Amino acid sequence: MGRVEGFSGPKVCRLTGVTYRQLDYWARTGLVMPSITPATGSGSKRSYAYRDVLEVKVIKSLLDSGVALTRARQAVECLRNNLSVDLSAASLVIGESGSILADHEGLVDLLRGGQGVFNVVPMAGVVRELATTLDKERFVVSA
Repeated sequence: MGRVEGFSGPKVCRLTGVTYRQLDYWARTGLVMPSITPATGSGSKRSYAYRDVLEVKVIKSLLDSGVALTRARQAVECLRNNLSVDLSAASLVIGESGSILADHEGLVDLLRGGQGVFNVVPMAGVVRELATTLDKERFVVSA
């Protein structure tokens, strides 16, 4: 079996707009772990799969839209627990109570009571933006 190539930490940062400090913190706290090569000690190189990079981009989009990191963690857990969710067609709806709805051929209702103001973050735009950034990155590397 051949070696699977992934994305280095610095490349993930360039593709997603997060700082290396954020990415490192998220890896150390288990928010987004590099699924190809985890860190094995000081100076080791992490290697992230495309899905990891997409999760980082989703979290960054949530934070940019005003969602707190704790709620972003809940959103990522929701996506991980609903493996059949197509991120390019999904939307996350995060309520003031911290509950999450994942739009996936209807809504998967995870609310636990209470109503509040909702932030809706369409995932299709996040997926398109990451794909465009990857294409540009490939062009720059190969040019």
